[in-house]
Amino acid sequence: MAYLTKEELGTHLYSENIEVITRGDNTMVSAAIDAAISEAKGYLGAFDKEAIFAATDNQRNALLLTFVKDIAAWHLINLCNAGIDFKIRQDRYERAVNWLKEV
Repeated sequence: MAYLTKEELGTHLYSENIEVITRGDNTMVSAAIDAAISEAKGYLGAFDKEAIFAATDNQRNALLLTFVKDIAAWHLINLCNAGIDFKIRQDRYERAVNWLKEV
């Protein structure tokens, strides 16, 4: 299992919005998730990033997972504005990045 799956983004974006944004192309979701993980890794230099992102299910840190979802959602919604509130997503993205910088 991957660190974060498309289905788990459902806590941050409705599945119908994901489908509209990606037009059913799962590679776009994968790219957004990969970018989010890479971005988060960039802020976590003092930690064992490979171990952190190899974790699955309940082994994952819930707060970090939430922030990676925020970042992935931000990367994904930049493709269009299919009923997405950009201000809320932008605020959550910035919160995630700020938290990662502080860690």
